[in-house]
Amino acid sequence: MLFGQFVDRTGTGVWAASSVLYFTVVTGLDAARVGLLLGVAGVAGIVGSPLAGRLAMTFPVRSLLIACHLLRIGTVGLLLALDSFAALLPVVAAGFAGDRAAKTLEMVFATEVAGERRGTYQALFRTVANAGYALGAGIAAVGLAFGAYRALILANALSFLVAALLVRCTRLRTPAGLAKSAAGHGGSPAGRGPWRDRGYLRFALLDIPLNLDDTILMVGLPLWLVTCTDAPHLLVPVFLVVNTVMVVLLQLPFSTRFDGPEGAVRALRGYGVAVAAGCGLLALSDRAPALWAGVLLVATAVVVTVAELLRSVSSWELAVSLAPVPERAAYLGVAGMSQSVQKSAGPPLITGAVMAAGPLGWLALGGVLAGLSAVQMRGSERRLKVLTPASTVQAAGPEPAAVTAGHESGRVSPPAAP
Repeated sequence: MLFGQFVDRTGTGVWAASSVLYFTVVTGLDAARVGLLLGVAGVAGIVGSPLAGRLAMTFPVRSLLIACHLLRIGTVGLLLALDSFAALLPVVAAGFAGDRAAKTLEMVFATEVAGERRGTYQALFRTVANAGYALGAGIAAVGLAFGAYRALILANALSFLVAALLVRCTRLRTPAGLAKSAAGHGGSPAGRGPWRDRGYLRFALLDIPLNLDDTILMVGLPLWLVTCTDAPHLLVPVFLVVNTVMVVLLQLPFSTRFDGPEGAVRALRGYGVAVAAGCGLLALSDRAPALWAGVLLVATAVVVTVAELLRSVSSWELAVSLAPVPERAAYLGVAGMSQSVQKSAGPPLITGAVMAAGPLGWLALGGVLAGLSAVQMRGSERRLKVLTPASTVQAAGPEPAAVTAGHESGRVSPPAAP
């Protein structure tokens, strides 16, 4: 499963590094149409997460994930045959929807494969994913140097094919005693569905701004360096290197330190402090001399990456733990929308509001995110107290010795919420 994720993310790294150039050089679209194409596709991707979660309540997750990979292969293949904006728009939108659906299904599938060790799995996943992104970017750099645009598109499609084959071969190893029938899970708002569960919707909505560390690092930090400081522009790729190295080296130790639902709640407190500190450093760099501005911006990359490490732990674990077990797949589909919405709304928010306000904008953003993390922490604590007694009773009861039929078929039958 982890090797499949590595291959998938390698292809994604190739696509991320070459797609804009492919649309401009090969298909001949201008910058405005490329922006519109990717913007509309990003909005379409938001739909993929809840749709995948709902389908996973009915169909085997393994089959759905393979279908998503095949959809991505088809859309990428069509790119090679199309060159008009009108034809490309629905194809790219379908590809983005399939991409977001696949990521949600990977999350659901991971609860089946890893069981209660999902925190460790998530840490390993982020480690191999970042290594895959880096490798993909390197492959794209070589391909672009030779003008091999179409070969890079084919490499992306090949990565999806290999990932689909690896998903097909992955064994579900849910430990005996963790696979339970959905019946009898009390203490949670099961049966209402995620769209009528106000507590979980509140968690998912708050998780949208709490994903802004990604946009701060990838969009706000480079643009702030270029437009508002005298720091050397060569530092921009350093930010990505710092982020990648820290995630590869530190994600597993962070996940171990903040393991389980209670650890995820503690990680929220650290996230608020780290992201506020990062925004404060950005504000200080505004009038600093070139050398000190560079030092402050590199320090910002370090601190914001710490916030990312903490957020990845809390967001993943709480999305699973706060969801009623019988409907966990549908709930994870709703939770998966948070990152998609942030990726669409985050860049214009950072560039159009925060940066336009100057240093005060960064200070305000840091204060707001720290406050929202505190609200998320309190809400998660309250919901966990409701869910924990039921989990304790279940843990004391008799455990089945064999994996349930739901697991044998690959259907969603996740372990009980901690």
